[in-house]
Amino acid sequence: MKLREIAHSRTGDKGNISNISVIAYDSKDYEKIKAALTAEKVKDFFSDIVKGEVVRYELPNIGALNFVMYNALGGGVTRTLAHDMHGKGLSAAILNMDI
Repeated sequence: MKLREIAHSRTGDKGNISNISVIAYDSKDYEKIKAALTAEKVKDFFSDIVKGEVVRYELPNIGALNFVMYNALGGGVTRTLAHDMHGKGLSAAILNMDI
């Protein structure tokens, strides 16, 4: 199953740090998402762009996980040559993960 079938996502950035939130559509799917999405799996999924640490924060009251990815935006908005300088497309990418 693709993650997008049970969750949606939002992305933010500060400098060379990107964060991705994954939010369950239904709270009953939160534990499934939590078990499937470790910081290591997210780092591996984004291995082409994430060169630093990935930290996972759990928000069980809202059925969400937040991943903070360091050294992930090619130096940051004013320095990167990437098409998606802010990393907004990363939210769509993570939802394509198989879980």
